[in-house]
This record gives sequence, C-alpha cells and structure tokens, in this order.
Amino acid sequence: MAQWVFGMKGCLGSKVYSEVPDGGWGWIVAVAFFLVEVFTYGVIKSFGIFLKDLRSDFGESNSRVSWIISICVFVMTFTAPLSSVLSNRFGFQPVVMVGGFLISLGTVSTAFTSSINQMYLTIGIVTGLGYCLTFLPTVTILSQYFSRRRSVVTAMASTGESFAVFAFAPAFTALKNCIGWRYTMVVIGALQGIIIICGAMLCPIVIKPKTSPTGTEQKNTSSLPEEQMQGSVSSGDSGVQSLDELERGLKSGKEQRESEPLQIPPKQQDVSSKNKLLDLTVLKEGSFLCYSAFGLFATLGFFAPQLYVVELSASMGTERDKAAYMLSTMAVAEIFGRLSIGWVLNWGRIRKIFVLLGCVSLMCLVLVLFTVVNGFWGLAVCCVLYGFLLGNIASTHIPMLAENDVVGIQRMPLAVGVYVCIQSFAGLAGPPLGGVLVDVTQNYRAAFYSCAAGMGLGAVFLGLVRPAKTGRLCSRKDNRQNNSIVERVSINKLEECLEVDNQDIKS
Repeated sequence: MAQWVFGMKGCLGSKVYSEVPDGGWGWIVAVAFFLVEVFTYGVIKSFGIFLKDLRSDFGESNSRVSWIISICVFVMTFTAPLSSVLSNRFGFQPVVMVGGFLISLGTVSTAFTSSINQMYLTIGIVTGLGYCLTFLPTVTILSQYFSRRRSVVTAMASTGESFAVFAFAPAFTALKNCIGWRYTMVVIGALQGIIIICGAMLCPIVIKPKTSPTGTEQKNTSSLPEEQMQGSVSSGDSGVQSLDELERGLKSGKEQRESEPLQIPPKQQDVSSKNKLLDLTVLKEGSFLCYSAFGLFATLGFFAPQLYVVELSASMGTERDKAAYMLSTMAVAEIFGRLSIGWVLNWGRIRKIFVLLGCVSLMCLVLVLFTVVNGFWGLAVCCVLYGFLLGNIASTHIPMLAENDVVGIQRMPLAVGVYVCIQSFAGLAGPPLGGVLVDVTQNYRAAFYSCAAGMGLGAVFLGLVRPAKTGRLCSRKDNRQNNSIVERVSINKLEECLEVDNQDIKS
C-alpha cells in the first residue's frame, strides 16, 4: 500500500522540462481540461431543458428561474481572483479536486430542494464556487504546457463543452421524461464527480533551462545595451562608456543578481509572496482595461441564446422534443468553430486579436438575425452560425490574455482571475435581463436584443486593445525628456573642455 501511495505521488508530482514541452504530460492535462469543460460549461448550457419543469413545479416566472444560472455564473466568475490566490498558494491539483467535490455536492443537493430560493443556494452558490475552482486553474496550467501549439490544443480541448451540449440536451431530456428532473440532477451530480479525478492529473510544470556558458554570455550581452542605457540616463551620464567599463558593469550586475536573494529581509519576502498570490497591477494597463471591457459586454451574448432558444423554437410551433435539437445543432457548429479557429490562429499570418475582432463583429449580426427569422429552418441556420462563431470566441478570449497584445504569458495567471471577475457582472445581469424582456413583451425574441447590444459594445472595446497597447505617449515623452537631459549634459561638458583648452593656450 505504501509503495502504491509513493508511486502515485511520483507519477502525479511536478513535471520538470528544460523548455516548454509543447506536449509531454500536457496531453494528459488537455484531456483533463476536455472533461472539465464537459461537466462545467456543458451542464450550464444544457440547463435550459429544465426551465419548463421548474416553472410548473414551483410556479415561478421566467426571470425568477433564470436567476439560478445567473447567480451560478456570477459566483463562478466573480470569485475568479479567489481561484487564482488558492492555486498560487496550494497548487492546481487540490484546488480543482475541492472544486469538483463542491460541484457534485451542489448538483445532487438540488434534487432535494423545495423552492427556487434553495436552488439559488445549491446551484447558484455551491456549484458556482465549484465551477470557479475547476475551470480557471485548468485552462491556466494548460497554457503553461504549450507554446507553439497553444491555440490548437486549447481549441481542441475546449470542444468538450460543445460535445456535452450535443449529447446532454437529448439525453437529459429523455432521462427527465423517464425518471423526472430531480433524479436526473442526481445522475448529473454523480457524473460531475469525475472532475475530482481530473484535478489529480494537473501536475505542475517546472522549467529548468540547460546551463551553457555561451548561452549565458549571449543572453547577458543581448540585454546589456538596454540596461546600460537605462543606467546612464538615470544617473545623468553622457551615455559613452568604454569596453572595460561595460565588462565591469556586466560582472558586477551578474554578482549582484547572484547575491540578491540573500539580501532580501524577511519582511520584504513576506510582501513579495503576497504579491505573487494576488496582484492588481494589471489594472494599470490600458490594453487590459479595454480587453476587460470587451469581456464584460460580450458576456451578455454568451448564455442567453442557449437558455431561450428552445423556448423560442417552441413558440414558433415546433414540437418541444424537436426544439431540444436546436441546442445540439448549435453544439455541433460550435465544435467546428473551435477547431477551425485553432488552426487559423496557429497559421500565424494574421494577428490573433484581429481574428477575434472579426468573429465578435459577425456574432453581433447573427444575434440580430435571431430576431427577424421565421420557421424551424431559419432558426436552425441562425443556431449554426451562432454556434460556429461562439466556438471561435469562447475558445480564444481567455487564452488571448497570454498574447503580448494584452498582458503576455508571464502575467496571465494574475490577469485571468481579474479578467473573469470583471466578466461576472455581465454574467449576472444577462439572463435575468433577457427574462425581464420576455416577461414584459411576451416574446422570446426580445431576449436576443440585449445580447446583440452587448456584443456590439464588446466589439468596440476589443478594437481599442491594440491601439492602447502600442500608443505609449507618456513613455515617449519621458524618453524625449531624458534624451534632452543627456544632450544638455554632453554640451556642458564639451563647453567646459573648450574653456580649459583656451586657458592652456593663453597661458
């Protein structure tokens, strides 16, 4: 027994590589992310099949029932910084395993509720917190295992959500008709326990580069001019140095870097460790703020269509069992969208953020199209287009944080929690806003107007991300001021030298 425990500890321990492997244990992490997608977002997007049963059993309105998913999504996204803090403190594995337990507990407890308010607690808070602790750590560690193939692998792994919607919509509908919605919730909760096993597979990655003298020297010399120029400007020197001075600066800088960890006082070490757990400095970057505004408004169009498309199809005269296949149609198209965007982004000919902007703009047009089509086939075409574009956006908007146009891979673990937290407010307001519009107008098309408006605003802010990243007017102004200071110092030194020469000639 002891040998088995130590064997498991070695198998599920840290994976050490000399560089980002673009594979290796990362393929196991990709499978774990696929299953996490199946039992998190896949279940959330399939929840629309229970709307009619909940309304009839509890005698509630559309807006009251839709608050279940809204609270769940809000808790899942608003507590994202907590997920980042716990992951940095305790590691990815225990956090995801605890999250899987909370998801299973909350879903099974829903079967024993007697009011909508109790479902706000079980599905909304308990399960929503579990979703938060599982999804973000998994997508973060997956991004760390891949570099060149990151877009393709993330897109392929994220198709678990689409496969789940395709399979769960008809399967849960048939199961609900046989055993009722309460026992169906018990079955779903039991299946979600698989996330606990997925959490154990998220082994942390450790990169230990191979030490080579030539590589170290090249690295130091390549970064030397910038450091030396910065040092000369800050000290007010003329910026002209000899080769001997450069070599002495290189050696002293190397010795200082080697001895630096030993010179940090204990108090400063505590402060630095806290900053590693939670750092809000990303909010000072204009590109991140614009990208967060995009996520805030675009989220309005992420959940409401899946929640109301079945009811919209039924209101057009389609049989309810046949209307459930609208979700399946949307899910199949979403699979192709996720896979196609992965190949396009890996192609590398177009900036990834521009591809995402095109998809968001087209999504806005498709949401408007939902409000004007009539009949089963017209709505089916809209579902295909929406699912395809949703696959493009959903599989790229979080990994896009790792790109240099936003924050970069080094700061992604800190930025992803803040970004998803900002998204949470739209996730809370989106479905209830659609429910209120449906109750007021008595038309399910009205729920898609708020989605189209939010997606349009999201496209505007996404278009501002790249200009905000490249337009560093303040830094350019500072550089001009520093350059002028250096020029004035150099001129003063030349004038002093000329005065000294003139005095020598006269004497």
